[in-house]
Amino acid sequence: MSRTMHRSAGAGIPRRITRVLIAAALTVATLAACVAAPDVDTPSGAAPPAATEVAATPPITWGECPALPEGADRDPRLTCATVQVPLDYRNPGGEQIEVAVSKLPAASSSDRRGVLLLNPGGPALPGLETPGAVAQTLPPSVLAAYDLIGFDPRGVAHSTPQSCGLDDPSLAGLFPYPAADGSITANVDHARADAERCATNAGTKLKYFTTANTARDMDRIRAALGEQKISYWGQSYGTYLGTVYLSLFPERADRVVLEGNVDPTKVWADAKDNWGKAMSERFPDAARVAAAQHATLGLGGTVDEVTQEYLALADHLDRTPAPVPGTPHALTGSLLRTVTYSLLLENENLPVLAQFWKAAVGLVDGTLTEADGQVLQQVFAAPPPTPGVPADNQATMFLALTCGDAPWPDDVGEYARRTAKDRAAWPLTAGMPANIWACAFWPEPVEEPVRVTGKGPRNTLILQNRRDNATPWEDGLGLYKVLGKRAAFVGAENGGHYVYGQGSTCVDEATVAFLTTGRLPDKKVVCTDVASK
Repeated sequence: MSRTMHRSAGAGIPRRITRVLIAAALTVATLAACVAAPDVDTPSGAAPPAATEVAATPPITWGECPALPEGADRDPRLTCATVQVPLDYRNPGGEQIEVAVSKLPAASSSDRRGVLLLNPGGPALPGLETPGAVAQTLPPSVLAAYDLIGFDPRGVAHSTPQSCGLDDPSLAGLFPYPAADGSITANVDHARADAERCATNAGTKLKYFTTANTARDMDRIRAALGEQKISYWGQSYGTYLGTVYLSLFPERADRVVLEGNVDPTKVWADAKDNWGKAMSERFPDAARVAAAQHATLGLGGTVDEVTQEYLALADHLDRTPAPVPGTPHALTGSLLRTVTYSLLLENENLPVLAQFWKAAVGLVDGTLTEADGQVLQQVFAAPPPTPGVPADNQATMFLALTCGDAPWPDDVGEYARRTAKDRAAWPLTAGMPANIWACAFWPEPVEEPVRVTGKGPRNTLILQNRRDNATPWEDGLGLYKVLGKRAAFVGAENGGHYVYGQGSTCVDEATVAFLTTGRLPDKKVVCTDVASK
């Protein structure tokens, strides 16, 4: 479940510049006329029901895009619009909400195949600006074939934004690291308070802001675009959204790329089961970078030495948070781990992560340099607000989706037992993946999770890294097993959360070939042409 997106030119689904990536750890931190025939939608219910006929969706009228945060820019070719969708698909004629959509047109009308809908993950990352970023990473053959379509999923950013009024709208606030002694008492209180605040401030309508309804919104977008089918590229959480769309509308998906994958059989209470193992496999990549600079960083000369230094630092900060000069904040063990998690998502940030660790050590032992202080201040420099979007919007929708898609256990004692076991097995994640979340106190979902199956055309490419700390290798294989013959699997012997555009010609050629020709590998492929990271 990725919560930061930072991609340089030459990569795939976009991310942000490094400074914003670090800050995201604190702020949770993407044509023709309407068809003449009646369109088809799938209403919600106790289980995904059969599709029913509804009135045709009005065509999109493109215009200006919403105001950007201060200092941000966008591709000048991008235009935006809104599509009206039902709040509750069981009552399609009832209350309507707006979903914001963007378009970057295909470079060649003669070579145009259709539209490529994009989602950058999250859960709950906005996506209006995604087409402009992706356009910098794709070859001319793909840009000529597709209009790139972005959207803010329902409830997110400019799509009827939701707010629980959370005091701490951050990853550090949502990721439930236990206390220094392993106790989860404070986590229980915090989880219950977040659930109660959402129930009070966001109200009962929040239960309709789910992945299944977002997938149904995608089909309304398809209809509004006047397309019989849509192609799709989803990253991280966006892979689950894509598989739900494939399951609800199997004949309306053209070519589907899923990158950094969620196992649809583990949504969402079990989605964290492999995080401890994944962190143990990914962390050495960063420790190796730090060890190579031991003479200047002083964090240890081997991977094991750096790892032990990090664990001792996290334990110290759990017990004694360190005030950060020039800010009203303190560095805690939870924040240290959260920033580490975020920066491990891509290889190019591993040197930044090593510098952050050095700065944290300097803060604790009194050897903080001016340069180190600047690194720490970047961590606490929240990105500028987006006009018209509540400060806790992303955190609110993160909870709405993870808690509202599927039921969670509510046995507090079992959470405590599982946390202690996980904490002992995987010291780097300190028990957080097994800990209690607000979802334990959430209302029952409005419908059963959509059942993802292998039924349907063979039109899906799964991209997965071996050492992905956000969506582990095992989860990519789990999705591959579920989709069966519907999908091809291309893995990479690489670290990080992003697969396309990360130095593997094998990965990139397979992706471009699929988008331009529809050709998929006949067998599972594992690409080894990636420099060791």
